[in-house]
Amino acid sequence: MKHQVKVEAKAEVEARGGLERVLSATRFWLFASTSALTLACLLAACGRSETPGESNAATPATKPASPGQPSIESRIQTAVVAPSSVKPTLMLSGKVAYGEDRYSRISSPLQGRVLDVRAKLGDHVKAGDVLVVIDSPDISAAYSDFVKEASDLEYSTRAYELAKDLYENKALPMKDYKQAENDLVKAKAEFRRAKERLLSLRVPAAELGKPLAQQKITARFEMKSQLAGTVVERNVTPGQSVGGDASQVLFTVADLERLQVVADVYERDLDLVRVGQVASVTVEAYQSENFAAAVAAVGDVVDPTSRTIKVRAWVNNATHRLKPEMFARLHIEVGEATNFLTVPKEAVLEVDGKTFVYVVEEAGRYIRRPVKIGPASNEQVRIVEGLSSGERIVTKGAVLIKGQEIKEPAS
Repeated sequence: MKHQVKVEAKAEVEARGGLERVLSATRFWLFASTSALTLACLLAACGRSETPGESNAATPATKPASPGQPSIESRIQTAVVAPSSVKPTLMLSGKVAYGEDRYSRISSPLQGRVLDVRAKLGDHVKAGDVLVVIDSPDISAAYSDFVKEASDLEYSTRAYELAKDLYENKALPMKDYKQAENDLVKAKAEFRRAKERLLSLRVPAAELGKPLAQQKITARFEMKSQLAGTVVERNVTPGQSVGGDASQVLFTVADLERLQVVADVYERDLDLVRVGQVASVTVEAYQSENFAAAVAAVGDVVDPTSRTIKVRAWVNNATHRLKPEMFARLHIEVGEATNFLTVPKEAVLEVDGKTFVYVVEEAGRYIRRPVKIGPASNEQVRIVEGLSSGERIVTKGAVLIKGQEIKEPAS
């Protein structure tokens, strides 16, 4: 029994010794791992502090793209800058509009009810064509007043002639003669007022010039077009009541053969634009087609918000393909063809109002170069300062390089 107790006690001591050896070994490996990790962090920190910062003068080689996507470098195109013969052109943004004196917004000058509408949307009308017939009591009332004043004028005229004859024969005192003269002046003024009222209601002057017995004036008012053109707007139907309000537009007639393009020119380019310059117009609907135009007017007022001045150009529209309110680009020829450096517009970027291009320093390395530009053509800009002939620049994909520059500090 004692021997068994000793054996068990010995086994327990050996087990405790083994456990202590395992714990000691574990502590050793934990200490060694911690020390190695700390040393690695210190070495990495030292390595970063000794690495020089990147220069803003050039963009390093582009990073490889993600698997399955084309690299940025493959999407960048370059070209050598060389002089070219281009006719300088200034491109302005604007819109197509009616000619200022080639459209008419027609409203009824009197109240009444529409009897007949004779013009439809899209109809071509001539000056003097009847657009709508209106039955108006205003004409009846005005004509009645006109007849009364005409009768009064005739009576006053006869009374004056009689008074004058009697006065000259000393059969009438001067006071009565002057009274008859004064009544005639008043009658003439009232007759003129009544006649002007009828004329304002578009009653023909020739009809009013006839003797009263021959005049044929009724309550039917024929509203006529003031110019030749196309009916582009109609807001009236038979039976409708019209109120004689100038803001109630019944028809819009416009000459679509010749339209205007109204564009905005910035102050810096104002000295390039003059009346009479040859130009062309392009619109999104017909991108491959140019419409002949000519500068008609340059505004005298600067818009305080956009800092631009209005430019108007006549454009030929015999085919009626251009539509008012279309967005348009006005290309104005601002000089004769000369040799100068030109680059694609896509190659020039702008930051904080300053323009620049990327010059190729070596394969995959680009230098940002400030430049001054001027108008050249639709797709090209003129390099006034900053580049020399023979230098290679990025012509396509410059925005990708710019985007990479922005991301670099965060990587």
